[in-house]
Amino acid sequence: MRYEPDACRVEDALSILVGKWKPVILLHLLNNGTQRFNELRRSMPGITQKMLTKQLRELEAEDIVERVVYPEVPPKVEYSITEYGKSLQPILEAMHEWGTNHTRRKIEKN
Repeated sequence: MRYEPDACRVEDALSILVGKWKPVILLHLLNNGTQRFNELRRSMPGITQKMLTKQLRELEAEDIVERVVYPEVPPKVEYSITEYGKSLQPILEAMHEWGTNHTRRKIEKN
């Protein structure tokens, strides 16, 4: 396959996935299904509430993640990956495998 550098859309794809937490959030939702905010937060101990909110909003704006608010007191909010978002699964799996192989290669060189 040949791609023209001037028409490259890799940057567009990366702009959606870039960030320390977005791939982790997506993998949690892909693996575990629908989750409440605090479930996600507990599964990622290093993330702040503010950062998780920001990353989820950005993913929601791109139609990758769906946010459902239930009219309850206290409010119940659930996040799930959209059908469109599920199309990222093979990309994330390929990136994970490449990262694993790259890390192994670096260790073997040292």
